[in-house]
Amino acid sequence: MMDNFMKIREVSAKYDITARTLRYYEDMGLISSVRSDGYAYRLYDETAMKRLEQILILRKLNISIRDIQSIFSASGSGVVLDVLSKKVQNIDDEVALLHELKEIVLEFIRQIEQIDFGRDSDVKKIYDKAKEIETRLTNVDYIGKPSNVNRLLELTEKLEKKPDVRLVELPACRMVTSGVEQGDNHERFNKLWGQLDAKRKDRFFPRDFMYYDKEKGGSVWCYAIEEWVSEKDTEGFEMIDFEGGLYATSIVHDFDMNEVIRAYNGIQEWIAQHHNFAFDERPGHAVMFHVTVPDTSKLLGYRQVEYFFPVKIREE
Repeated sequence: MMDNFMKIREVSAKYDITARTLRYYEDMGLISSVRSDGYAYRLYDETAMKRLEQILILRKLNISIRDIQSIFSASGSGVVLDVLSKKVQNIDDEVALLHELKEIVLEFIRQIEQIDFGRDSDVKKIYDKAKEIETRLTNVDYIGKPSNVNRLLELTEKLEKKPDVRLVELPACRMVTSGVEQGDNHERFNKLWGQLDAKRKDRFFPRDFMYYDKEKGGSVWCYAIEEWVSEKDTEGFEMIDFEGGLYATSIVHDFDMNEVIRAYNGIQEWIAQHHNFAFDERPGHAVMFHVTVPDTSKLLGYRQVEYFFPVKIREE
């Protein structure tokens, strides 16, 4: 009977998604797995695979998890057509706004080309022109809809916003690690770190992180352990010394790789602007991620995932 099922590792490899993303879709009620005697890990049947393919297509179209939940909970095609129609309308609205913004900027460029910045009167003209543009943005209607400067800023922020970056310093500590994902390792590790986390004494910083091991070609899950934890408490999982260090962090949604790439590019730009910092790409300093508050994902309709990019202070 098990011949008709796929293991979580096989599904992850076939569809090029992480096991954690797959478990996330399951936690959000979008896909289901089964367990069977003799199998410690999750198994997915053909129905689950078809559902996963639908999820991946909708995510490629940038459909939110909450809208996907609505689509799957409804009968017929009405909801999906409504969601896609709203997506098309949003795109049309954004295109119209961008055309208007383009014309405004071009007009501003033409005005600047005629300005002599050595003359106070000309500088005042360009200042007055900027105020005029702000007034136009505040009062103009796009596609017959009232709009204002906040709507325009919302659009440009959505299209071009660089991620907010914060610097954190993670302390050196011992960690227990799952090793590269294979078989039921992550299922066992998930259970282990949950048990250890329930016993910890502080709640001041996140303790579980995941990263991709380039050399071994798989994801690794780590958990920072307290002093009382010994080898007998880790059920055979390896303990390592984590060096700690400085990290630049950014929040993304739903493990969305487009957002991860945007965050990475944004942090690169941030580093370029702050010449005292550089990426720290030594061994043991991988890009890591952490799910901020897993229990709130069903309320938000997505998971907040914080990515940690290792950085260092440049030497003088």
